Amino acid sequence: MTELYDKYARAAERMLHFVETRTTDMASGTMRVPVADYLSEERFEAEIARIFKRLPLMLALTIELPQVNDYKAMEVMGLPVLITRGKDGKARAFLNVCKHRAMHLAKEGKGNCKAFACQYHGWTYSNEGKLIGIAEASTFGEVDRSTLNMTELPCDEAAGLIFVILTPDLPINAIEWMGGMYEDFAALRLETWYFHKARTMKGANWKVAYDGYLEGYHFQAAHTNTVATRSPSNRAHYEGFGPHIRLGFPQNSITRLADLPREEWGRQENNGYDFIRMLFPNMSFFLAPEMGQLAQLFPGPKANQNTTVMNYIFPVKPETEEGLAALDQMCDFFFDVVEEEDYFLGLKVQNGLESGAMTHQTFGRNEPGNQFFHKWIAYYLDESRTTPMPVMKA
Repeated sequence: MTELYDKYARAAERMLHFVETRTTDMASGTMRVPVADYLSEERFEAEIARIFKRLPLMLALTIELPQVNDYKAMEVMGLPVLITRGKDGKARAFLNVCKHRAMHLAKEGKGNCKAFACQYHGWTYSNEGKLIGIAEASTFGEVDRSTLNMTELPCDEAAGLIFVILTPDLPINAIEWMGGMYEDFAALRLETWYFHKARTMKGANWKVAYDGYLEGYHFQAAHTNTVATRSPSNRAHYEGFGPHIRLGFPQNSITRLADLPREEWGRQENNGYDFIRMLFPNMSFFLAPEMGQLAQLFPGPKANQNTTVMNYIFPVKPETEEGLAALDQMCDFFFDVVEEEDYFLGLKVQNGLESGAMTHQTFGRNEPGNQFFHKWIAYYLDESRTTPMPVMKA
């Protein structure tokens, strides 16, 4: 932990410098990205196939499935996915499909059961994916039951997060995938938190939405009465860990660090600066003083759409109804800021991209996170891997 806090302190020092000198982290130059990258259905399908179906996606928090036999059923970009916790305590993921006639097994949502019965013909499966019952088997005929188990998806759990790859039989290691970001999340001990609720919002192309998470250049114009009252615009620190990014945003109060011993600077998150932790390609986590807002970003059915699930978690569950109601109000405030300001603007950006007014977007030197993000997309889309692996200075 001491080493991690030292890293945070160095980031805090940079952020304080940016505020005092009215500067920010910068790339070596500007970067143009074709508008077609946001509009092309062909490219969109390639992003789904080579990024969203081949890389680990953060699909659930450990605290959503805390007990043996807990499950979470969800639709992920049109695919029915079922995550379970078996009697051995291990999280597993499957396509939520009966191998008889392809009916979904578990209804979307969460629950607790050790077996799933298909509502079409009554075939049953254990929550570890094994076919355990064929209704009226004596009349059905001979089948090799071992070939009729649920289709398992690669799944691994680390630091309170459950990752799934949507293509069977690919290797997965959550700690390796998180890389240098693993220490961040392990330190937060999210597996001990309380899951309050999730809400869903619709938005523009997934990259339009992701772009918005990656810079604070827009704070003053887009969040005049919300975020900008806390954090100055166009002041940000970036660190890359593989394709993942930790963004640091100074608060207006960051000058208070000058009154603290240097060894305390790394322990002042939310008390002088904030971090947003991005896990490529679909997760953003903002740690506020009282709560965590975890966004899961999924491409929609078409290139100009996305679905974002906002999850709200808290260190401790309140003991009273009044306390729970207060959490609702806090969650709704954060949700409304994102939906009514960021995602509303994102839809306007999407319309502007579709208008034909321009052939390229330009990301400035002061938007290094966006440049880094688009370079990683290009890297994963390049199946020949002639595109160099992007690196961001630490």
